[in-house]
Amino acid sequence: MSDTSTNPRPPALEFEEGRRVVIETIRPLVRQLKTELVALEEAYGRILAESIRAERDYPALARSLRDGYAVRAADVPGTLAVRGEVRAGDEEQPPIAAGEALEIMTGAPVPAGADAVVMVEHVTRVDGRVKIDQTTEAGHFINQRGAEAVSGTELVPARTRLDASHIATLAAIGQISVPVFVRPRVAILATGDEIVALNQQPAPYQIRNSNSYMLAALVRAGGAEATILPVARDTRDDLLPLLKEGLSHNLLIVTGGVSAGKYDLVKPALRELGVAFLFEKVRIQPGQPTAFGMANGKPVFGLPGNPGSSLVTYHLFARPALELLAGARDVILALLSARFEAPFRHKGGLTRFLPARLSDDGQHLRHISWQGSSDIPALAKANCFLVADHDRESWAVGDSIRVMLKA
Repeated sequence: MSDTSTNPRPPALEFEEGRRVVIETIRPLVRQLKTELVALEEAYGRILAESIRAERDYPALARSLRDGYAVRAADVPGTLAVRGEVRAGDEEQPPIAAGEALEIMTGAPVPAGADAVVMVEHVTRVDGRVKIDQTTEAGHFINQRGAEAVSGTELVPARTRLDASHIATLAAIGQISVPVFVRPRVAILATGDEIVALNQQPAPYQIRNSNSYMLAALVRAGGAEATILPVARDTRDDLLPLLKEGLSHNLLIVTGGVSAGKYDLVKPALRELGVAFLFEKVRIQPGQPTAFGMANGKPVFGLPGNPGSSLVTYHLFARPALELLAGARDVILALLSARFEAPFRHKGGLTRFLPARLSDDGQHLRHISWQGSSDIPALAKANCFLVADHDRESWAVGDSIRVMLKA
């Protein structure tokens, strides 16, 4: 199969520029995303399609922040008559009069007239009266009506990925069903004559299809639906129908067959199906031959076939595209900083993402020796990748370096 395209190949990009190209290309597609309603108990991890606003003031009335006594600040220090008590869940009490105190529990409504709460630890109770020796200020230990949110306030913005605090917020305002973006459908296609199914015993020259299952797990964790397609052999006749099937989804990820070898047929086959590539090479290792293109408004990623390469390039390029198609507002690549526990060297020229282990306190880093991007056992030992800059070759003990988390 020959590639008849006359267009010049895009230049190799630094990974930051590659991410920018992906994000700027995909972001306008958010306007076309479909939405659906899901039950609140199914909304965790989904991306909110409409902003959620308070339907009343929160709190709806002034509440005590402590167990103690509701008083008029002008009456203390002094000895006050205890009029009774009020607990959380009780109705509002009649106004406090001068010289009175009301025993009050955390969360209980503060009666009119009272403008402060004195903690129970700071009073002496004797014969139905309470002695308070210290001064207090108006508003002390009172959560005033509307202090958290007034009616109509935006509580959760649209395009927020819902976490546990958001679920609590939605429950608090009685949101039984939640408008969210429909999960994008992602097709995953592994290519290569050497790949066999998980339930097959591979010959010494074969490998099982680990990439598809790794990527499907990442896709699902990112809020999308993953479909694993049958493995495509390294022939045009086998590739084309599977690529066509993949292009019927919202996003296609292909692994393997993207380099420049005799049997690397993925890019020519994708061009034949109408994919226009925006980049075909990035200045990183592993993952240099990564490609990104579009076909009829759908993103397509060609990732190198070794698991380490696929894992790194998914996080750098495919993940932000998927998150945007899921409705996310922000697609941040969180790079931490850690210090080496031992000296480290690498060959400059390319930015390298190498398996490493970050200490429990997140401060110290140890490089994990590996045999290249096919070394799955080394990947399994790592919890992050160190990011070795292209223009620096060595780091001493205690030197800082950027770190990208693995999951």
